[in-house]
Amino acid sequence: QFGPGKVTAFSVLLTAMALFGFSISNQFWMLCLWAIPYGLGAGSVDASLNNYVALHYKSHHMSWLHCMWGVGAAIGPYIMSYALTNGSGWQSGYLYIAIIQIVLTTSLFISLPLWQTHEAKSNGKRAEGKPLSIPEILSLKGAKEIMIAFFCYCAIESTAGLWASSYFVLVKGIEPETAAGYAALFYIGITIGRALSGFLTFKFNDEQMIRIGIGVLATGIILLLLPIKMPVIALISLIIMGLGCAPIYPSIIHMSPRYFGKDKSQAIIGVQMASAYVGAMAMPPIFGWITKVTGMGILPIYLGLLTILMLYMSERFTQNGPIEEEG
Repeated sequence: QFGPGKVTAFSVLLTAMALFGFSISNQFWMLCLWAIPYGLGAGSVDASLNNYVALHYKSHHMSWLHCMWGVGAAIGPYIMSYALTNGSGWQSGYLYIAIIQIVLTTSLFISLPLWQTHEAKSNGKRAEGKPLSIPEILSLKGAKEIMIAFFCYCAIESTAGLWASSYFVLVKGIEPETAAGYAALFYIGITIGRALSGFLTFKFNDEQMIRIGIGVLATGIILLLLPIKMPVIALISLIIMGLGCAPIYPSIIHMSPRYFGKDKSQAIIGVQMASAYVGAMAMPPIFGWITKVTGMGILPIYLGLLTILMLYMSERFTQNGPIEEEG
């Protein structure tokens, strides 16, 4: 109804307002309150922008779009660190990021005519479908499989990112300061991998990129499992895992319009984002609960089982074959 440009612009505005709210909060309940518009804005941006790029751009554009997520994820902690080391307090860190979001929001509103021009050029190429309910989306062939694959991917990414440093300290005997630095390399691997994946998509299609990514990810997990207490092995394993994760998320999104139809892509990508957030939110604490019984050494096995399930679901999904040609 509103178009992807307006949805993206207003959603980023919502996140900017929430970040400003964080910067003026002095009670925990206030942070919880501002987290609601922040989550709504971030989720809307994910769904609308990913669908827009999937419909109108090539696979390498999608990879580079998600590469920029990695750049932002890397810069954010440095901004907060700058605020803390200069005695400004954590609220100032959020204020700095809110200012960046306000500048971005302004740029998006200024660029709205460009979105509308692109939409007008593409209107003749795709049919508009009616909004789908959740039961209707779930009844689509392959919808459940791709949602589970998305759930598994984000579960792997968030669990590895949050628990890798603890695994290195408790299982590999690496010093805490060193282990914390190594954990950041996982996200650096994802960022660099998505930059490189953009070039690989000129040779490989989305389905092949997913398989390549899962293969590389599995290699990193196996390396993590090896009983070798050498910091360099831990370092290499995390980088390889990050490189493996890199093409999976953007490739699944980009191929969705071909498998479900362009008229249904917004609905299916929306539930993909929801599945992703559930996986990222639920699976790291579940792993923490499991370690109370098994110990931290189970991390590679936990990640490996999720990887196997993701591979199985993605292969079941692609067996159906696309219903539209890429274009």
